[in-house]
Amino acid sequence: MPIGVITNCLGVIIGGILGSFIGPRLSESFKFNLNLVFGACAMTMGISSIALMKNMPAVILSVILGTVIGLVIHLGNTIQKMGLGMEKIISKIIPGQGTKDAEYQSVLVTAIVLFCASGTGIYGSITAGMTGDHSILLAKTILDLPTALIFACVLGAVTCVIAIPQFIVFMILFLLAGAIYPFCTDTMICDFKACGGVLLVATGFRMMKLREFPVADMIPAMILVMPLSHLWVTYVLPFVS
Repeated sequence: MPIGVITNCLGVIIGGILGSFIGPRLSESFKFNLNLVFGACAMTMGISSIALMKNMPAVILSVILGTVIGLVIHLGNTIQKMGLGMEKIISKIIPGQGTKDAEYQSVLVTAIVLFCASGTGIYGSITAGMTGDHSILLAKTILDLPTALIFACVLGAVTCVIAIPQFIVFMILFLLAGAIYPFCTDTMICDFKACGGVLLVATGFRMMKLREFPVADMIPAMILVMPLSHLWVTYVLPFVS
């Protein structure tokens, strides 16, 4: 049973519902300052994951190549359009959900990436599917619930809908875990988590409104990092060590 996946998605839904009701009652100053704190927490999680890195060249190359691919195929714009599509659907059910200005769109993309494409969530889904250990996703739920609450203060009920693509992505990984995990070494997994950490740091910058990193366009790096880590260890290191 995908207990961890279901629990994580429920955490986002519950946080989204609470935030939709509480948001209008919170001052802009309160939401701004709390968002800074969650941005710092995202960066802290990212830094702790980056510390696990085994092969820096492979991780950095993955981030660069992945971002280039994302920019070329306009992945960020596609995700943004999907997010706004979800917003349109939910606004027909519950009118008055947020605005469609640039800041709203930026927050929406950040939320989608944070909940659906974090290294912790992807790795947790694979681990749960292969070993039955749901502890990673359960720990992520504890962080995602209050984070969804804060996002819902800006996005409204559309935050709950983000749980749908999150469930689809995590369930696919959960079901495919049996085929993926046997090919993963400890080094590849550490580099994978480090790559996810880079995305979390970039997400933290976006949440804190310090820099608008193209986080959505960086997602392909998560696909490249394991193969590049394997190639680096197998073919490059023997020649330079």
